[in-house]
Formats: sequence, structure tokens, C-alpha cells
Amino acid sequence: MSSTLRWFKSSYSSDSGGECIEVAFDHHVTSPTSAVHLRDSKVTDGPTFAVAPSSWSAFLDWAK
Repeated sequence: MSSTLRWFKSSYSSDSGGECIEVAFDHHVTSPTSAVHLRDSKVTDGPTFAVAPSSWSAFLDWAK
């Protein structure tokens, strides 16, 4: 995982300590997005995991 990931959370999230995930996209020269990284917004130095962009898209379609 790149140390230069730019993490963000939903614009629906507040800074009042609610539970939220943060997302970062890992970009490479050969593909627009090679991985979608996820972490707990309250534990920014904690564990992360990555999924394929197609898996992230499928999740977002399901969550709508």
C-alpha cells in the first residue's frame, strides 16, 4: 500500500465521533484505479484492507 494515499470519508459523515469508514483509491500508471483501500476513520493508524474496484462498485450498487 502506498503511503501517499489520500483518504476521505462521506460528505454525510460528521466530525462528532460517529462511526465511519474512510476510502482511498490507489492509482497506477497502467490502470485508473488498481485498488480501493478502506479503514476505520477513528483509528487512522490501524488496520486497512483493500478490494478490487469491481468489488467496491458492486458493494456501492448493493448499498444504494
